[in-house]
Amino acid sequence: MQLEDVAEYLPEISWTGFLGVGVALLATTIAFLVQRFELLGLLFRKVEKDSERHGGELVAAVLRAHGVKFVFTLCGGHISPVLVACEKEGIRVVDTRFEGNAAFAADAVSRLSGVIGVACVTAGPGVTNTVTALQNAKMAESPVLLLGGASANALKGRGALQDIDQLSLCKTLCKHVATVTRVRDIVPALRKAIYEAQSGVPGPVFLELPIDVLYPYKLVSDGLFPKSPAKSFGQKITNWYLENYLNRLFADAWVDQSLTPIIPHFPRHTPNDITEVANLLRGSQKPVFLLGSQVTLPPTKAQNVKAALEAMGIPCFLGGMARGLLGRNSALHIRQRRKDALKEADVVVCAGAVADFRLSYGRVFKRSSQVVMVNRSKSNLTMNTDVFFKVRKSVHGDPGCFILALSQALTRFSCPSEWLSTLKSRDFEKEAENRKKSRNLPQEHLNPLNVLYLTEEVMSENSVIIADGGDFVGSAAYILRPRGPLCWLDPGPYGTLALEEALLWVPSCADLIRTCG
Repeated sequence: MQLEDVAEYLPEISWTGFLGVGVALLATTIAFLVQRFELLGLLFRKVEKDSERHGGELVAAVLRAHGVKFVFTLCGGHISPVLVACEKEGIRVVDTRFEGNAAFAADAVSRLSGVIGVACVTAGPGVTNTVTALQNAKMAESPVLLLGGASANALKGRGALQDIDQLSLCKTLCKHVATVTRVRDIVPALRKAIYEAQSGVPGPVFLELPIDVLYPYKLVSDGLFPKSPAKSFGQKITNWYLENYLNRLFADAWVDQSLTPIIPHFPRHTPNDITEVANLLRGSQKPVFLLGSQVTLPPTKAQNVKAALEAMGIPCFLGGMARGLLGRNSALHIRQRRKDALKEADVVVCAGAVADFRLSYGRVFKRSSQVVMVNRSKSNLTMNTDVFFKVRKSVHGDPGCFILALSQALTRFSCPSEWLSTLKSRDFEKEAENRKKSRNLPQEHLNPLNVLYLTEEVMSENSVIIADGGDFVGSAAYILRPRGPLCWLDPGPYGTLALEEALLWVPSCADLIRTCG
């Protein structure tokens, strides 16, 4: 190769090779300086080696500050400090027989109370046993906090008991995953995790709590250092490293930190959104509301949403946690023949309702209908659009807040009474058919419809309905009438038929709501 040939390659070598080497050297230098300055910073941080306090106390303090009254668990050594501290803080620790049930129970409490549900499970198999429940909470949009034990930070990847990569496992199921590497990081990490669970589209989050950030200094120290004093130079170097590791782990562990909840963030509608939808409804003759679980989410109170819907007077179909929103015998609540109504409606407002399998992927809408989608999730706003139906207006915002604002914009609006009367008459007709079917079977057979009607008759006013099973829960949705908001719990869109076990521990679900809500 001639010199002039080498010159042709100099620019390429300069921009790729030299730049790459420079970036690598810079990154190495920064990492070196960060490590050295952190070690230097330990000289100015307080390490209370004789303190008997432990990280579980910090966890319990944060949970209490966020209004948590229940922690569901299956006890394990990795997480014992958390459970002991929660009990001392007055947080009820409910032991289940399976970690999955602990997470299901947290999901149920979250949906019924509006307070984040918390499950605390041991490392490894304890965390992996919650996978189905995490996906169920994700699809049900329930804010759930899963606290998982883990092997000590210093022993990860070294064959410790129940040591797996839990963060990678939970990353696909949770909105937010994180691990804690220092005791003083427990409080901010926990506050952030709860914030993430409740913000935007609510869902599950996972916070990993390694065993060495949960136990007192002395116990961690005894577990790391050998009983006999170091003799060899190598052992002394190892002990020096472990001493620095412990100092970093417990530095400023017990300094006062803010426990105040971080106000959750969620998308909000614009004034123009309200104006456009209000104009659509003013010009409609056959409007319908389809309400999903999101209308029951904080910050809007269910009773305020109910009042806003009653002020507008538009017929409503309720689904998910919205069942019961309008009470037992509301004149606006239409229970039967939803498909027929949607084939005639000229304006359909889906507030939290999603065009998934529950709405036949959008095939229930007629092509000429003006469909309005309101949802905290951007992906749900466009799900299956332009396949079987088109969206006239998409509003990325909280459905509850949207309904309140829409009601204020429609103060002089009056829904055509003929439309509401038509839908109500169909309700009565279908109800009569169901009553007739409930008496069809001979006496020696159990008729599920009759069971549901009998349950409806004897159910008290403070009952919470927990419905499970495929066809059976479908029938229950048409026959049983929740007495008020947040009095209905079903498997959710993931179809996990296990939630009924999650609340068997509750002596009175009404007491649960009064306690948590």
